[in-house]
Amino acid sequence: MMQLSFSPSMRSLTISSSNGFADLMKIKIAARHFSYRTLFHAILILAFLLPFVFILTAVVTLESVPNCSSSLGCLGRRWGPSFLGRADASERLVRDLYMILNDVNTAAVPNDLELPDSFSQLVLEMKNHQYDARTFAFMLRAMMEKFEREIRESKFAELMNKHFAATSIPKGIHCLSLRLTDEYSSNVHARVQLPSPELLPLLSDNSYHHFILSTDNVLAASVVVASAVQSSLKPEKIVFHVITDKKTYSAMHSWFALNPVSPAIIEVKGIHQFDWLMKENIPVLEAVENNKGVRTYYHGNHIAGAKVDDTTPRMFASKLQWKSPKYISLLNHLRIYIPELFPNLEKVVFLDDDIVIQRDLSPLWELDLGGKVNGAVETCRGEDDWVMSKHFKNYFNFSNPLIAKHLDPDECAWAYGMNIFDLRAWRKTDIRETYEYWLKENLKSNMTMWKLGTLPPALIAFRDHVHPIDPSWHMLGLGYQIKTNVESVKKAAVIHYNGQSKPWLQIGFDHLRPFWSKYVNHSNDFVRSCRILES
Repeated sequence: MMQLSFSPSMRSLTISSSNGFADLMKIKIAARHFSYRTLFHAILILAFLLPFVFILTAVVTLESVPNCSSSLGCLGRRWGPSFLGRADASERLVRDLYMILNDVNTAAVPNDLELPDSFSQLVLEMKNHQYDARTFAFMLRAMMEKFEREIRESKFAELMNKHFAATSIPKGIHCLSLRLTDEYSSNVHARVQLPSPELLPLLSDNSYHHFILSTDNVLAASVVVASAVQSSLKPEKIVFHVITDKKTYSAMHSWFALNPVSPAIIEVKGIHQFDWLMKENIPVLEAVENNKGVRTYYHGNHIAGAKVDDTTPRMFASKLQWKSPKYISLLNHLRIYIPELFPNLEKVVFLDDDIVIQRDLSPLWELDLGGKVNGAVETCRGEDDWVMSKHFKNYFNFSNPLIAKHLDPDECAWAYGMNIFDLRAWRKTDIRETYEYWLKENLKSNMTMWKLGTLPPALIAFRDHVHPIDPSWHMLGLGYQIKTNVESVKKAAVIHYNGQSKPWLQIGFDHLRPFWSKYVNHSNDFVRSCRILES
């Protein structure tokens, strides 16, 4: 309340609040006489000021308006409760609620707490049982933790299902392979020699542009070849060496025999047709395929022993990606033997089967690799921090003494999938021997150096033999990066669907699939009858 006081000397009049706030007004009075006129002015001021202060304080406080419309209103809202001798109820409620939540956050949730299934049910139970604030806070915390756990488990289950979808053969592609295999046995045109006898000398002619593709996926191979030929300025200079396994050879041969891509030249060979490989090097890779630990790793229960709470979905997805059985396939390791498999070739471009060529690649044969063996895109720098942020530490276990001794965790990694190889320079190195040595060492260590794949041993074997090429030649990540920039995709010479979401799978990204599917031969009878790309 307001107080009115005179000084002992009766020379001044002070107006102040009763709760210790600063004086509101101080009026000096003449030293020797007290003027009625002065008293009249003081009373007049008080009569005008006090009602205004009280009314303003009461109105602003009681209305509890969230925002102030004027500076005076804000002043009244701030000081009003104090003038009235009480604290702001809403502020007190917030403080009390914070104290309860902070206490509940550090306490153990009661075991006998029965949780409602939804927020509306929680509100209903609060109304019926009149829970106190502490019980309400416990129930809210327990419900949030339960929902977070269920969402996390659901995410991991989704990743597992995606892994199985990525490692299985789609029904349409399986159908296509079976139909073509049958055609090979019954149709003489499907067994025609590839290439025709008069073109055989061109298979080792170094004035041509030689591509090597190793795959057991007929549909994927058809897209790679079609995109290369259609994007080339000189398709008549293209020679494709398609390598496949024994079980897919008939189907692969049938496809290219019945669907020629002239003027380009196509050769289809099975692994079993390479005498050098069968005699000397199959035992090395058979050890990889037949190793018990390897087979358990790639064909066992991938979720057994995985602790959901100890990893993130992204880390779990990355581990699953490295569990693809393709990494123990001989076809996948075949690229390390290219100089011996093609002894007469000098320069080749090696392609993965999950790529699409969108621009003429003939300039790659003109690149000066500076005496290096492997022209590749580095993956440790670029606009995409997720895709282009790979160093050796992303692939190797540096807690292993042998790895820590020989490798630098911050060394830049590079990409497989589209590589220009100078085979003349390669044949002067020990790249293959180094690759096989580290492959064996990893098996001896029970795969503690890296989880099997072709890139980690290649990163070691090709050290000091890699020439970085412009990133526009090879864009990666279309098989796992859903946020891939479509405009960047259009500009890239080669786009790579590395990752689980291959464009021929239902889990492929819809906005990225058209870049691949436009090279599928939809007019082919087998493609139509096998309902390729249909859901």
